[in-house]
Amino acid sequence: MFSIKQNAVWKNWSESVVAKPKRIVRPKTLGQLIALVKECRENNCTLRVVGAGHSFTPLAATDEVLVSLDHLNGIDAIDHENRLVTFWAGTRLKDVSRLLDERGYALENLGDINEQSIAGAISTGTHGTGIRFQSIPNQVEKLTLLTAHGELLEIGREQNDAYFEAARVSLGMLGIIVKVTLKVVPQYVLFAKNYRLSLEEGFQQLNALKEANRNVEFFWFPYTDVIQVKTLNEADEKAASFSNRFMSKVVMENGLFYLLSEMSRNAPKTAKLVSQISAWGVPVGESYNKSHLQYATPRLVKFNEMEYAVPEEHMEAVIRELDDMLQKQNIAVHFPVECRYVKGDSIWLSPSYERDSAYIGIHMYKGMELHHYFDAAEEIFLHYNGRPHWGKMHSLTYDQLKQLYPKMDAFLAIRSELDPFGLFLNGYLRSIFHI
Repeated sequence: MFSIKQNAVWKNWSESVVAKPKRIVRPKTLGQLIALVKECRENNCTLRVVGAGHSFTPLAATDEVLVSLDHLNGIDAIDHENRLVTFWAGTRLKDVSRLLDERGYALENLGDINEQSIAGAISTGTHGTGIRFQSIPNQVEKLTLLTAHGELLEIGREQNDAYFEAARVSLGMLGIIVKVTLKVVPQYVLFAKNYRLSLEEGFQQLNALKEANRNVEFFWFPYTDVIQVKTLNEADEKAASFSNRFMSKVVMENGLFYLLSEMSRNAPKTAKLVSQISAWGVPVGESYNKSHLQYATPRLVKFNEMEYAVPEEHMEAVIRELDDMLQKQNIAVHFPVECRYVKGDSIWLSPSYERDSAYIGIHMYKGMELHHYFDAAEEIFLHYNGRPHWGKMHSLTYDQLKQLYPKMDAFLAIRSELDPFGLFLNGYLRSIFHI
């Protein structure tokens, strides 16, 4: 039987998006999901699929049917010879990593949040960092799509490949991803190093850092000259002494930061001070652990986020302009600016389409006014031909998006072919894609 909630209220993780769908449905089998799609089509009722709700945009919001694939999870098949593992689409990234680890495998790269469903992470272009690594959707070898006709469509590099570059980042507009086949690698250990630099030292070392390390990211604290650098490099498992970073990740990076964030929210004039305290209080040190345990960082302090991908050579220029803008406008913000690198790819709606990219994410603590900051930052990102992360806040219109994504028309043509009824759309998607 379906698990159904009638007229429930749904909120995303940061509670910036609130929806009141007529039904929230959790199918327990693929057959039930197919029946639901056919029912919605016959009744001229739209549906949207939601994973963990970690997108900050209204991608999943609907006043009709909201579908969760939480019951469709786990491993469906393993091809050991070709190192391919097929997961049901509702499997959370943390469970993907755990299940792979139990079998001696891992993903070649991950982001720092592992709560998303694998289908949701793919559909929004979720990424990690490392100039030699592409986003998570690029680890997909094949996926199974449930179309608006109630049919299962296998899409891969060798099967229905005309849809492949559209389907790997689709925002859920082509159909419901029900299975995902991922290319995996043997499990590996990473050595993590966290340390502080001055902003100018960071700029001087940008190229060396991104080339010399497997993964590198840095966090710049507004109104300071301080950045926190995080590097990851493969290590010999036999020589590694695994360390538990629970106290650092949960207590220092979440508990104390929550208290400081509350101070900033209640007294915005303290934001500069809070940023300065945070800059000098961030944990530094080294650790060894299995790859998936090094990538993930608990995010218990809620925030809203905007993130843009600009051509990678513009990282320094964008940060300098953000610094200058904040100094002139004196905006109350204490959250660090997150900076990462991602290799270019061929996925049509990928922010890294055909260019190596610097991803720059800005954050505002939940409950604090964000529009002044986000609007001013977005102007800078767009000046450098930035493309928005689909799961993060942005204000772009169809005309602007079409200028940024050369394959937009080709993608929308496939959308019309696979979903001529508009079954998988909502008002937000109709607006930004002019459908």
